[in-house]
Amino acid sequence: MEHLAGHEGSGAAAAPFRVLGPLEVSGDRGTVSVASGRQETVLGALVLELNRVVETAYLVDAIWAHHPPKTARAQVQICISRLRKALSAGGVDAIIETRARGYVLRAPEDATDVGTFRRLVTEAHALARDGRKMPAVQTLRTATALWRGRCLAGVPSEVLAGTAAQLDESRLEAIETAMRLLLELGRHEHVVGELMQLVANHPLRERLRGHLMLALYRSGRQAEALDVYHQGRALLTEELGLDPGRELRDLAQAILTDDPALAPDGEPEPRAEVTHVPQPEQEPGADPEPVVVPRQLPPDIGDFVADDTIVPALCAAVTEGQVKGPLSVALVLGGPGVGKSTLATHVAHRLAAEHFPDGQLYCDLRGLGGQPVDPAQALGRFLRALGVPGEDIPHALDECAEMYRSLIADRRILVLLDDAVSESQVLPLLPGTGSSAVLVTSRGLLTALPGAQRFDVTPLSTERSLHLLGRIIGERRVEAETEAARALARLVGGLPLALRIVGARLAARPHWSLASLWNRLENEHRRLDELAHGELSVRASLSRSHAGLAAADRHLLCLLGLAEGTVIPGWLGAALVDDRTPCPTDLLEPLVDMRLLDITAMDPGGEPRYGLSPLARTFTRERLAAEIPEAERVAAVRRMVGGWLALAGRAHEKIYGGAYTLVPGRAERWHPPEDVVQRCLPDPLGWLESEQGNLVSAVELAARFGLDELCWELATTLVTLFEARGCPDLWEHTHRVALAAVQEAGNERGQAAVLGSLGTLHLYRGEYEAAGPYLSAALGMFERLGEMSGQALCLRDLARIERHHGDDDRAMALYESAERDFVRAEDVIGRACVLGEMAHITMRRGDFTRARSHLDVALGICRSTGFDRGQALVLRRMGQLLMHQQQSEAAERTFLEVLAMVEASGDLVGEGYVLHDLGRVNVDLRHVERAVEYYSRSARIRERILDHGGAAAVRADIVAVLGRPMTPVG
Repeated sequence: MEHLAGHEGSGAAAAPFRVLGPLEVSGDRGTVSVASGRQETVLGALVLELNRVVETAYLVDAIWAHHPPKTARAQVQICISRLRKALSAGGVDAIIETRARGYVLRAPEDATDVGTFRRLVTEAHALARDGRKMPAVQTLRTATALWRGRCLAGVPSEVLAGTAAQLDESRLEAIETAMRLLLELGRHEHVVGELMQLVANHPLRERLRGHLMLALYRSGRQAEALDVYHQGRALLTEELGLDPGRELRDLAQAILTDDPALAPDGEPEPRAEVTHVPQPEQEPGADPEPVVVPRQLPPDIGDFVADDTIVPALCAAVTEGQVKGPLSVALVLGGPGVGKSTLATHVAHRLAAEHFPDGQLYCDLRGLGGQPVDPAQALGRFLRALGVPGEDIPHALDECAEMYRSLIADRRILVLLDDAVSESQVLPLLPGTGSSAVLVTSRGLLTALPGAQRFDVTPLSTERSLHLLGRIIGERRVEAETEAARALARLVGGLPLALRIVGARLAARPHWSLASLWNRLENEHRRLDELAHGELSVRASLSRSHAGLAAADRHLLCLLGLAEGTVIPGWLGAALVDDRTPCPTDLLEPLVDMRLLDITAMDPGGEPRYGLSPLARTFTRERLAAEIPEAERVAAVRRMVGGWLALAGRAHEKIYGGAYTLVPGRAERWHPPEDVVQRCLPDPLGWLESEQGNLVSAVELAARFGLDELCWELATTLVTLFEARGCPDLWEHTHRVALAAVQEAGNERGQAAVLGSLGTLHLYRGEYEAAGPYLSAALGMFERLGEMSGQALCLRDLARIERHHGDDDRAMALYESAERDFVRAEDVIGRACVLGEMAHITMRRGDFTRARSHLDVALGICRSTGFDRGQALVLRRMGQLLMHQQQSEAAERTFLEVLAMVEASGDLVGEGYVLHDLGRVNVDLRHVERAVEYYSRSARIRERILDHGGAAAVRADIVAVLGRPMTPVG
């Protein structure tokens, strides 16, 4: 909440009852806690009507508005009773009396800040009538400084909101009166900055806009004054469909025609401090001419918190030129709300007195209403601050820059340029010598600034976030709820602006717990609403960066809100907007430049991976809902999930040597550029694992948007990852999501594929009885559809169930049927896997020749397609065949070869199985210690992949070898 700066609280002691902001009460024993909700509402109503009766009916309306409960009057009485106890316990000089129709709060007339405000405003008007304008301004400053936010902010009452709004209006009227008096006193140059902020906060308020226009005009800034008028007219037309009022139109016309009536009544007072500095060119004994020393820095803050290293490093960079000669330019970069301006201002104050005694210049280059300041305007301000009369300032930019550099050539002046938009803004404002220095903050990179040292400001760590909160609300309060404080810091991503808002809200509500505020912020739909306090707003800060983007970049940023994963690959932006550029990362770079998108890592191919901060993600989703039609959102999700499916499918093909062991679907893929695919997939299983979170999120997103075909195809393709890396829970989760989607859509092929894969999952877990119904249902659907691949997969898995039950004959018949269907479907890898299982049955029957024949064919297929995991599976069966043939040493060599293969590929499932085999073969070789070691490793891995049945089987073998359990195994 803005007030007339510099006079906060002067001349007015804090009243016990304060409603000009959040409701606060204090007494002789400190702050009085008032419960939020009904008690706040009742007390607020009584304070606003101090020493006057407030009827019970009014209090009921204030609390419940439209539908009060039958017990409303009784609940009001309870509130009154509790308030009386709280006021008495707090030592407040006030009592609540009961009257026939209501209640009255009895207290001295100066017991409320409202009463103090009204008294001060009355005094100010009397002083102004007596011609004592400056004392009147000072009194108004004191009055408006009583505000700590919106009147009764946070009190949930529609009835009281009307009275509160009237008081807020009174405050603005007091500010307008003070501005008018200052203009009458000829202080137009003093009030320009303040009026700019006021107009930015209240853009539809014509009287403030008129005061700013007049102040600019009288400061020799006629063009800027007219620009302020045109901005206001455009805003009124857009927001309300109205033209400015006659008073503002007449003022604009008078400024346009240089109406003499606009001239101030007297000479303006000096704007900056004037000191006497002897100039070298003066004759000895001559009177020194006055030199203006500008002191324009914004105020520093007392609770500054930053990384330990950045402040001294920045100080050294700023002062380097005074030692080495060339001009020092330090560039402070960071996203919205990260604390760039606070850091730069803090450093500037730290260096001002010792290193830059000749003055400090400041300009907010973002400008009024977010419009970038023209460098000529900024130079004009600097020259006036340096004492150059308005009529002597050149009109040409280069002449202004020459005058500016000449004036400060031999002086030690620090120039702080805040929120620079581009290099073209900054370059004309650079001094010419190293005696001065420049400190620039920007959301962009500004890479073309010569010789600039760059400092990236990042969000605070969790520990520093807690330190900042402690500085604002008190260390004890943070220590009392350390975990809630950490959760709050994580929720806002350590963003200093958000942390300051959190701290301000908690400071204004001492009865709130940190956990209660976390609960409010946890709701993403309300998060940015909650992260606002007074004039601080995370949404407003992000909006300024958003507004600075080109239309296409804003559009892409909105669509990025659809991406559910925490990491965004470079190709994804192109998919969202359907751009076939060969360099898709170029589309995301403007968002990186504006610090709305972060580079979080580099992928193995050297391409950047991106991420949205938690609050930037919340903001993009807000803009997504507001700006992107639903049909366009669905199309963008279809392309994005289609991109994930295309890449996951290519990964599967590289692993299996083709699109084998998958039920084919009809989902439309979105294919990233081929060089992107090649960079992503040198290690296809590793890529699937690294993108696991994104891929699972894509399955969920497809289901949510009704894209059932994409959903089931991606879910079943991911079994390649889930099976190899031992992720049965994710396997089940994605398939339950996909099953719901295909069932709702009536997609029979999708239902069959998902049910069949869920059957495979139950087999993977050793749940043979649970697997049967899924596989039988899927087989029936595939037979109706004539889908050979699906039939073959189901028959293969049904054969495994028969083997588990000990019916090798039935299992062999099913395997033979599966092999025929795989041949018809041209799925050679499916056939190879079945041949391996058939070999296992035949070797157990003692038909080693036929078993070897099956394995030779299977191995040849796997080698021809490059299916390394299949080769490992077949070689493991060959090792088992050697064990059946009593060739234990050859079997061990084969198993060791398989172990090297699965370890290299990261196949945990295969590793668990072959370690078990190595344990068994070493038992045959009477290498007991080695056997137990292999068993132990197998048990650990199978527990890790949640194969508890397999781990139990391994432990049983350990018991068989040792005669007792080995503790601990894992």
